[in-house]
Amino acid sequence: MSIRIDVWSDVVCPWCYIGKRRLETALDRFEHADEVTVTWHSFQLDPTIPAGHREPVQEMLAKKIGAPASQVRAMTHQVTQLAEAEGLSYDLGNAISVNTRDAHRVAHLAGQHGLGTEMHEALLKAHLSDAAVVDDPDTLIRLATEVGVPADEAGDVVRGTKYSAEVDADISTARKIGVSGVPFFMLNEKYGISGAQPAESFLGALRKVHAES
Repeated sequence: MSIRIDVWSDVVCPWCYIGKRRLETALDRFEHADEVTVTWHSFQLDPTIPAGHREPVQEMLAKKIGAPASQVRAMTHQVTQLAEAEGLSYDLGNAISVNTRDAHRVAHLAGQHGLGTEMHEALLKAHLSDAAVVDDPDTLIRLATEVGVPADEAGDVVRGTKYSAEVDADISTARKIGVSGVPFFMLNEKYGISGAQPAESFLGALRKVHAES
C-alpha cells in the first residue's frame, strides 16, 4: 500500500522549512517510508505583494504586524533558533520579501520532472538561508537547473505565464479544505496536520494511516 502526503507550503515561509525537516526526520524513522510519496502544493502567505516589489523581510513584518523593529528581531531570532535545532541556518536579517507566484510556477515545472521536493528545498534554502531574491528570473532559472530542470524550460516558464493555472488550483484546493496557514500536511486525503509539528507527531500519524490501510 502507499501513503500519499500532500503539502501546502510557501517558499518564503520559515515554519514551512522547519516542518519539511521534521517530516523528513519522521520519514527517516518510519518503517514503511518506501511506500510514501510527498507532493508539494503552492500557497501564498501574501498574494497581495505586487509583482516585482522587494522589501527586507524585517521591514515588511514590522509594517504587517505594527511592531517595533526590536520586537520583529526577537521574533525572527526565535524562529532562527528553532530552525537551528533542525539543522537549518537562517539569515532572516538579510532575507528579501517578494511575491512568490513565479517561484511556485517554476516549482510546478520541476514537479513535472519528478523534482518537486528538490525544487521546494532549493527555494526555501535560497530565501531563508542564502538571502537570495526568489522572484529574480536569473535566480529562479539557476535554482531550477541546479536541481536538474532543463534551463530552456525553466526560462520559458519564468518569462511567461505557464503553470499559473496549477498555482491557482493549489490555492483554491487549500481554501476548499480550510487551509488558512502553512505548512499544512494531508495524509491520504484523510488526515490533516497543521503547522510544523514535532517529528513524533508526523511519525504517529504515518503509523496510524499505515495501520488503518
